[in-house]
Amino acid sequence: MPPSNLENPGQTRPNIVLILVDDMGFSDIGCFGSEIRTPNLDRLAATGARFTQMYNAARCCPSRASLLTGVYPHQAGVGHMVADYGQPGYRGFLSESSATIAEVLAADGYRTQMSGKWHVGGDYDLLNPDSWTPGDATHPLPTQRGFQHFFGTLTGAGTFYNPPTLMKGDSFYTPESEEFYYTDAIADHAVSMIDEAVAEEAPFFQYVAFTAPHWPLHAPEEDIARYEGRYRNGWDATRTARHEEAIAKGVLSDRWQITPRDEDAPPWESVQHKDWEDLRMAVYAAQIDRMDQAIGRVLSALENGGVADNTLVMFLSDNGGCAEFLAEDSGTPDPLKFDTPTLNGGRMRMGNSPDIRPGPADTFMSYDLPWSNVSNTPFREFKHWVHEGGIATPLIINWPEKIKHAVTVDEPAHLIDLAATCFAAAGVRTNGEVDGRAVLPPEGESLLEACEREDHGEWSRDLPILWEHEGNRAVRIGEWKLVSRHPGDWELYNMAEDRTELNDLSEGEAKRLREMTGIYESWAERVGVLAWPVVPQVTAAASRGRSIHVVR
Repeated sequence: MPPSNLENPGQTRPNIVLILVDDMGFSDIGCFGSEIRTPNLDRLAATGARFTQMYNAARCCPSRASLLTGVYPHQAGVGHMVADYGQPGYRGFLSESSATIAEVLAADGYRTQMSGKWHVGGDYDLLNPDSWTPGDATHPLPTQRGFQHFFGTLTGAGTFYNPPTLMKGDSFYTPESEEFYYTDAIADHAVSMIDEAVAEEAPFFQYVAFTAPHWPLHAPEEDIARYEGRYRNGWDATRTARHEEAIAKGVLSDRWQITPRDEDAPPWESVQHKDWEDLRMAVYAAQIDRMDQAIGRVLSALENGGVADNTLVMFLSDNGGCAEFLAEDSGTPDPLKFDTPTLNGGRMRMGNSPDIRPGPADTFMSYDLPWSNVSNTPFREFKHWVHEGGIATPLIINWPEKIKHAVTVDEPAHLIDLAATCFAAAGVRTNGEVDGRAVLPPEGESLLEACEREDHGEWSRDLPILWEHEGNRAVRIGEWKLVSRHPGDWELYNMAEDRTELNDLSEGEAKRLREMTGIYESWAERVGVLAWPVVPQVTAAASRGRSIHVVR
C-alpha cells in the first residue's frame, strides 16, 4: 500500500484558506495545460493534490451558495440567481435552513474573514443605489452569515476600477485612488486579515473570492503587454496546444478526443479583426496572471506569519468559461445595466467593439464564445450548461503539514465536498444546529482521504453528484454521466472512455438510463427543483442563450 500523505498530525488546529475565482475555464492555469503564467498556483499543485474531475454548479450564484453551505444550491435558496421568485429554492439569498462554513467554524472558535465577491445576498439594481437595502431579511450581508470581517462586493460583475456595492465591514466603501484595481484590493485585504489573525494567534478561515477573470476585460497595461500577440494564431491552435499540454501533464487521458470547435465559433481564417481578437484574449490572460500574482501575496502572508505549514489552502473556479457577448443590442446579458460611473465620474464605453482597445477603466467588454471555447478545452459548452465545459473546474488542495507527496486525483468530486473537507480538517462535528436554528447537514464528503497517497490512489466518492440550472440537468455516478441541455433529451456518456461527451450511449443503455433518470427525479423533488422557467415572464431576462451577435 502506498504511504499515507497525512503523517504526523499536528497539535494545533489548522487555518483554512478557500480561494474561489470567477468564470475561469478548466484549462486556464498552467498546471492544467494553459500557456498563461500562473507560477503560484502551479507551485501549490506541485506540492499538493490536483483534482482533475472536480465539479462546480455551472453558474456563479448557485456555485457560491453550494460552496459556502455544503448543500445543493436549491437547498441553500439560490437555485437560480439572486432574483427572488418567491419559492423556497429560488429566493436569491442564502436560506436560514443552511449554515455557512463561516457560521459553523465561528461557533467553534475560528476567526472568520472574507475578501471579495459575495453574490448570495439578493439582487441589487446597480443603476439605482437608493433602492439598495443591504442587511435586511432578503439581502443578508457576509457579517450576518458568519464572517466576522469583510471587504468586498455584494453583487456579481462590475468594473474592476470602481466596483459597485463595494463594502468594508458593514459600510459602503469608495476607492481612494485611480490606482485601485479590485483583484489587488481583494488580496491586500486578505493579507491584512491574515496578519491580524496571526497576531491574535487565532485559527482562521479566510475566504478569498476574486471576480477575475469575469468580464469586463479590465487589466493593467503591464500585464496585458505580456500576452499581446501571443494569440495571433487563433483559437483552434490554442485549443490544440492546451489539449496536448494537459495530456502531457496527466490532467487528461489521451483516450478523450478534443471536441470540435464550437459551431458558433468561426474558423480563425475567416476572422476579420484578428489583432482585436488577440488583444481580447490577451487581456483575459492578463486578468488571470494578475490574479495569480495576488494569490502569491496571500501565500507569502501565510509564510511570513509562520503559519503556512499548518494552513489548508484550496483553489477552484465557480463555473466554466463564459461565452456571453456584450453589445448594447445583443439582448442578454445587457451591458447597460452595468453602466456605472468610473472613479472620476466619467462613463464607460459599453460593449464589444473592434474600434476600442479593451483593458482600461472606461471600457467594458467580454472575450466571447470562441475564446471561452479555448478556456474550456477540451470540453463542450460553457457557463450556464452542465456538460463538462460548464461545470469542470481545476481544484488544488495544499496543506504542507499533512499532504507530504504530490498527488493527482482522477475521481469525480463536487464543491459541496469542500464544506465537509473544512469541517474534517478543523475537527468540527456538525450537529444540525447553528446559533440556535436547525440547519441542513452537509451533503458532501471530505476530500482529505483523497489526498492520502503518492499515486492516483484508490479513493472514490460514495455519493452521486447532481445538477440543475435553468432546466439543464445532469447526474454523475462513477464513470457514468447522464446530462440534458434544456429543453433537450437525456444523453448518456461513459466518462472513463469519453469524458468529452462525443459518443451518446443512451439508445443502447435503456436500463441504466431509467435508473439514473429515477435518481435525478428523486433528488430534484428532495432538494426543491422546480420546472424551468420557474416564473414564465422572467424567462427571457433570466436565461442566457448562445452568443451569435459577434462582430468579426
